[in-house]
Amino acid sequence: MSSIELTPSQKKILEALINLYRESESAVKGEQIAEEVDRNPGTIRNQMQSLKALQLVEGVPGPKGGYKPTGTAYDALEIQEMDQAADVPLRHEGQSVPGANVQEIDLTSVHHPELCRAEIRLQGSISDFHEGDSVAVGPTPLSKLLIEGTLDGKDDTNNSLILTIDRMRAPAEGETPKK
Repeated sequence: MSSIELTPSQKKILEALINLYRESESAVKGEQIAEEVDRNPGTIRNQMQSLKALQLVEGVPGPKGGYKPTGTAYDALEIQEMDQAADVPLRHEGQSVPGANVQEIDLTSVHHPELCRAEIRLQGSISDFHEGDSVAVGPTPLSKLLIEGTLDGKDDTNNSLILTIDRMRAPAEGETPKK
């Protein structure tokens, strides 16, 4: 567990940097981060100085330069650097979301059948998701869990979606998931 305390704004900027860096696999320009988090590029430059001082980002000089997250950045956000991560698909309004990967599924209230919810933490942007959208997660690699639900809200700070679960299934051993 990391001991670095980040502000909600710093967390959001760092998440955006990590997501953009994963997509491009090269240094990310401040303007790209500013666009992703809907902030002024000057604000991003100021925040990057703080994040550099905390050794969470490194600056890359030159025309192809920008910012890269450090290993400490992943620790600070409790994200695993996933080189060989299992792919957990995500569908939004029936369409596969390219570049998004489910990092964590937290079933927050399975004890109440009418209000069953899940918090889905993602790698990738959640900016195109809106309340009331249909979302499907899975199947997960081991249990083949598939969750279908309606978006109840978003947590931009943790890059997660809050779903009201409409349907959830995990096939028993030997059973194959239906498509």
